[in-house]
Amino acid sequence: MTVEREELRRLVDELPENELNAARRYLEFIRDVGKDPVRFALENAMLDDEPETDEERERAKRADEDFMAGRTTSMDELKRELGL
Repeated sequence: MTVEREELRRLVDELPENELNAARRYLEFIRDVGKDPVRFALENAMLDDEPETDEERERAKRADEDFMAGRTTSMDELKRELGL
């Protein structure tokens, strides 16, 4: 066993109980990076560098206002609308 693995085990043993789930998820993330082609594509996608239009800003503002006012569509309603 390498010193690094021993140190990691010691650190895990010292974690508070309420942090174990987060530590497990993080270690799984590190282990699995590169295995999921969709995740890889998303993480390596180019940023949208086009300037936001006035129309896009207005639509985003209206969407935020609708959300804050509770004007939303439930998943069941959306499925019905889409015929799913």
